[in-house]
Amino acid sequence: MQKASVSNAPSTWLVLPHYAFAALSFIVLSVLLLFSSDAFGGHYFHPKLLTLTHVAVLGWATMLIFGILYQLLPVVLDGRLYSEKLAAITFALLGSGTFLLAYSFWYFQAGWVMQLGAGLLFLAFLVFNINVVQTARKAPKWTIEADFIVTAALWLLVTGLIGLLMALNFTIAFLPQEHVHYLQLHSHIGMAGWFLLLFIGIGAKLIPGFLLAHPVATGKLAWSYNCINAGLLLFMLDHMVFGFGFWMLYAALVMAGIVLFLLSCLDALKNGKRKKLHPGTRQIFVALALLLLPLVLLFVVTSDLGLPQSVLSSLYLVYGLTVFLGSVTALLLGQTFKILPILGSVHTYEDHKRKCNTSLSEELYSPALLRWQNISYLAGFVMLLAGVFLRWQQIILGGAIGFNIAAFLYAANVFQVLLYKARSLNHLTYPKINN
Repeated sequence: MQKASVSNAPSTWLVLPHYAFAALSFIVLSVLLLFSSDAFGGHYFHPKLLTLTHVAVLGWATMLIFGILYQLLPVVLDGRLYSEKLAAITFALLGSGTFLLAYSFWYFQAGWVMQLGAGLLFLAFLVFNINVVQTARKAPKWTIEADFIVTAALWLLVTGLIGLLMALNFTIAFLPQEHVHYLQLHSHIGMAGWFLLLFIGIGAKLIPGFLLAHPVATGKLAWSYNCINAGLLLFMLDHMVFGFGFWMLYAALVMAGIVLFLLSCLDALKNGKRKKLHPGTRQIFVALALLLLPLVLLFVVTSDLGLPQSVLSSLYLVYGLTVFLGSVTALLLGQTFKILPILGSVHTYEDHKRKCNTSLSEELYSPALLRWQNISYLAGFVMLLAGVFLRWQQIILGGAIGFNIAAFLYAANVFQVLLYKARSLNHLTYPKINN
């Protein structure tokens, strides 16, 4: 399996730029957060909040996820990526579309710039889906993790289509319902359909490997897949057609799917042979813990508890933050320095790979920067949630400062890997070659 996955891996020139773009987007997101503390006191449909959300979702999270998936899909499916050219086209479309959409939201120019950005993003998701589906079709085997990843890609395409229709609706006004109605559909499908399913698909594959756990039974994962997709489909049909409003039922199905995934992770943790965890692995478990918070908030915001509108508005904002800047960001911060240093070492020492039998990935980044990155991220996240809920701009600003520290430390470590130059290899051990 290991040999197969290595031989099937895509070129490093394709994967590494995704990490660079994502790191820069994380910095942009954190800097914009400093200038947006005033936007958290009102409705979530605010130009600055829309900008922050889409920079976080597209430039930071989705860009990095695409890079990770191009490396992970050959491992999950035991086959080569269908097309590196399509992946490069996706990178260009996603990067340019993110920039145009963020610019149009920040200045709220609901015209051709926003529509062009949304169109480029939809094309990026379409090309990405073609690449993923064709890769899956040619795979010699199929796994439950592949179910999660391929279905997540399809939900991403649906999310992009809804976003494109909303952007066009600003000037043409052809949608029958008000804009916020479709914004709720757009955001929930993106969070649960794209990020959550992908979160589970990647985690189900990598977590047991990081823990050196024996393969666990896939029954819980299969039911998790069924519950989440059933909840999403029912929610979309109800939201668009029927209007029954059984939001608690759909939320319960999604929550059941998440709980089943967490139980599967608990099985891997119990069976794992590795007790001393890498800082990146510990960050992954932080992401799993943070996943519980939006579950509680999801029930609160979908229940008729008679809360004041100001409290509900704050809870909606906190709910979104716990997903995008909470569990998703924590997972990506943890995954980066489990995967990127390996790619960096292959790229840096590729001229010596036939002679060198020593792993050099751990010397490419700074564990100290990683530790302080994780600390500043958690501190900033907690302060940001507290400030948004209490509507206290000074605490929000403190959280934004924490995120800036984390973002710059993260970017410094990422670019340290990307710009690393091969050191002298005289100190390494070389295997004997039999002629």
